[in-house]
Amino acid sequence: MSVHPMILSGRGVTAVLGPTNTGKTHYAIERMIAHDSGVIGLPLRLLAREVYTRLVEKVGHHNVALITGEEKITPHRARYSVCTVEAMPRETTASFVAIDEVQLAGDLERGHIFTDRILHLRGRGETLLLGAGTMRPILEQLLPGIMVVERPRMSQLLYAGSKKITRLPHRSAIVAFSADEVYAIAELIRRQRGGAAVVLGALSPRTRNAQVALYQEGDVEYLVATDAIGMGLNLDVDHVAFAQDRKFDGYQFRNLNPAELAQIAGRAGRHLRDGTFGVTGRVDPFDNELVHRIEAHEFDPVKVLQWRSKAFDYSSLTALKKSLDAAPKVPGLARALPAVDQQAFEHLARYPEVVDITTNAERVEKLWEACALPDYRRITPAQHADLISTIYADLVRRGTVNEDFMAEQVRRADHTDGEIDTLSARIAQIRTWTYVSNRPGWLADPTHWQEKTREIEDRLSDALHERLTKRFVDRRTSVLMKRLRENAMLEAEISVNGDVFVEGHHVGQLTGFRFTLATGGDGPDAKAVQGAAQKALALEFEARAARLHASGNNDLALSSDGLVRWLGDPVARLAASDHVMRPRVILLADDQLQANAREHVLARIERFVNHHIGTVLKPLDDISRAEDLEGLAKGLAFQLVENLGVLFRRDVADDVKSLDQDGRASIRKYGVRFGAYHIFLPALLKPAPAELITLLWALKNDGLDKPGYGDLIPMLAAGRTSVVTDPSFERTFYKLAGFRFLGKRAVRIDILERLADLIRPLLQWKPGAQPRPEGAYDGRRFTATTSMLSILGATPDDMEEILKGLGYRADSVKAEEAAAFLASQDGAPASAAAASEPVAAVDDADAGDGATDAETAVVEAPAAEAENAEGDVAASEAQPAEAQVTEAGEPVEAKPVLLWRPGTRQDNQRQGGGRHQGDQRRGGQRHGQGQGQGEGREGGRKGGQPARGKRHEGGKSEGGPRQDRSDRHDRHDRGGKPGQGKFEARPPRREKPVDPDSPFAKLAALKEQMKK
Repeated sequence: MSVHPMILSGRGVTAVLGPTNTGKTHYAIERMIAHDSGVIGLPLRLLAREVYTRLVEKVGHHNVALITGEEKITPHRARYSVCTVEAMPRETTASFVAIDEVQLAGDLERGHIFTDRILHLRGRGETLLLGAGTMRPILEQLLPGIMVVERPRMSQLLYAGSKKITRLPHRSAIVAFSADEVYAIAELIRRQRGGAAVVLGALSPRTRNAQVALYQEGDVEYLVATDAIGMGLNLDVDHVAFAQDRKFDGYQFRNLNPAELAQIAGRAGRHLRDGTFGVTGRVDPFDNELVHRIEAHEFDPVKVLQWRSKAFDYSSLTALKKSLDAAPKVPGLARALPAVDQQAFEHLARYPEVVDITTNAERVEKLWEACALPDYRRITPAQHADLISTIYADLVRRGTVNEDFMAEQVRRADHTDGEIDTLSARIAQIRTWTYVSNRPGWLADPTHWQEKTREIEDRLSDALHERLTKRFVDRRTSVLMKRLRENAMLEAEISVNGDVFVEGHHVGQLTGFRFTLATGGDGPDAKAVQGAAQKALALEFEARAARLHASGNNDLALSSDGLVRWLGDPVARLAASDHVMRPRVILLADDQLQANAREHVLARIERFVNHHIGTVLKPLDDISRAEDLEGLAKGLAFQLVENLGVLFRRDVADDVKSLDQDGRASIRKYGVRFGAYHIFLPALLKPAPAELITLLWALKNDGLDKPGYGDLIPMLAAGRTSVVTDPSFERTFYKLAGFRFLGKRAVRIDILERLADLIRPLLQWKPGAQPRPEGAYDGRRFTATTSMLSILGATPDDMEEILKGLGYRADSVKAEEAAAFLASQDGAPASAAAASEPVAAVDDADAGDGATDAETAVVEAPAAEAENAEGDVAASEAQPAEAQVTEAGEPVEAKPVLLWRPGTRQDNQRQGGGRHQGDQRRGGQRHGQGQGQGEGREGGRKGGQPARGKRHEGGKSEGGPRQDRSDRHDRHDRGGKPGQGKFEARPPRREKPVDPDSPFAKLAALKEQMKK
């Protein structure tokens, strides 16, 4: 593809390039007044105002014109014009032309305007292009013959690292990129350092100048601004701090590049005075490479300039759109994205009422002229297009804008009441109509409206300056800082709310026994204020110590962050000690609290903490102090206290097995429950105890900052019986809150015990016995029931996770096979052996827990090592055995039925599918045999006991779940038959006589009656 020949020339053009503080703008002003006429284009209305003022001082106001989109000052026969780049003429007869900040030709939003002026606007005698050194290669490429002059920075720019906003040095500018962030920072500085001026590009020049005057005259020491200060505003700034390094560029949020950062940082230092730059605590520190590039002014060159055709075809709407979409034919130029005017035009070109009246080239040109209306209000493109449509319709039908309509719009903006945002919005509104009044031929009486809108804008600007000063400048504090620097003797006092005043000025807050300086700094000002306040603090500390010592417990509170608060103020914090139930108390007090007063305060807080723990955790406190426990019972109690009220039964299986009934009774009277999976204190499974238990554990294990701290207590308070686990949480927090971690779900401990009560009879049921309990299958396996789902608040998929987490394994059976098997079980008459099987007697010691130890053993074995289970391969969802039918009556294949069985050691040793050794039925065949679902987690036995496997002829299993209960053999002796494989780990224990008045004896009698 052939390249279009270069048709541009740089003859007579000089590029003055370099970093900030090189005097480029000053040089351009001096060169312009050396000519008899000149035009200078600047990137911001604010900067145009500043240059206009400087020129007026040099040559008089009658010789200088100011032309921006919404402001025109045009003295008769003015020789020099100061413009925004957008307002520069397309052609000029002036002897001198200068364009400032030419690197903005690469900007996506406004770049095409700068590019057009750079390429085509020339002075008769001299043309200057001012900007960054990154523009040299592209200017030399596009404008052959251009002369380039590089100017060095007059002072050095150094990186000062990261500092908190409240510790920035005086004469600092803090830079952010949104009005909200600017206001928030200014508010912080007002509270801490007395006040700040604010500068935003959206402010009117009058408001901006008034704010800058506050800073320049020393009324405030800080300036908070957007990147508007990076475009040549001359301020006495010693340090520039970036509070943000991302901005919205009109299309997206992005990080500023090094050249943009340097443009802003370069505002630090004036003339020969060095400046520094850095970041606040809100921004990551700059890396070494970036710092070097900014300090040495080494940046990537600008490679392409944004461009849009100036050869507009007004023959039709379609033709104009096509000409706007034309591509550049000169290398180094890139077609610009649609700007605000083009976006508005594309909207209007689709409006039928606009298309109907745009019938000739003159009207197409008039429409394009109307589309140039800037969007000062920052509304949506469609809303902006609607306003342009109204103006355009008036221009076509009436020749001028309807003045009644304009009068109404102006009247709405003509109010000086309201706050900052309201006034800013009104200024944006009036700027729109100021622009309209300055468009030639748009109004019948433009002079009237120019004066009217300017007068309203001035009043709104003054009102905005007043609101900004009132909000962001504390003049009283500013005066106080000056007096403190003069080392004057000041009076201090403390209010009943703890506010500390010096000379009537609020300088700090006394919270509990700590004084916080309002300025938040550590410089000489802060030290002087603190010194003046100390006189009043000493006596106040003693008085507060006396009041706290006499306070009741209701005045003190322990919060979840480990702080002890007195009447809402923190006075102490807890720390770990040797005993988890006896944390150490660390006083939060300044040195002014001394001697006896400090000791009395500490003793009172320690009494409160001990009382609070003893009250909220009374069951745990009682068992920790129990003196009637002996031997294994005392050891078990000690472990229970160390584990804050919850033990996994598998972890203490040997102790429980060895604990006799007297020992159990002695520990059970303290509220301890021996459950199937846990030994625990049910009274602690409430929000208040759980919150305190979590705090005590966190203090002992540095857990206050661990993920998940305190997040589970609300779930417990809401009555949740099971929750989805968060893998980022510290796992122990689940246990402390009363939940058992089971992979993807956690279930409340007491609910798991209820689940064990439901599973137990299903595994004890004997095939042939009638009636068959819901969920029972063949005496060795069971299916999940709605009752189980209900108490867990879980779905069938959740149920699978829970059962697998508990160590159960699933066999998958086809629905029709399961239905046939259950039908045979339900229809078969009870065998003689089954009919004569006696009901197991209720054990006195464990019936109070809702389960005998023999019953517990049925479901406790799979829980071994289940604490770390996170779920294995997901099994199919359990479904009823009946075939499912669609609404149309067509049968569909039913989902398989999951038969759950206690897991065995062999299950955990297998890494994949395969049939389990103990899955065969007596005689070699077993109904419904299948692959183990969800295997691979440790769920075996302790002590090398055999797994549940093949059955003996007598019908008892060869191993079964771990039988580590001391009274398992008693049940066999009472209700079993000889030769059925009873457990003989130790000699039979002598039966303890049953109290006939015991409720457990009555329950056993009731069962005997039901059998009859």
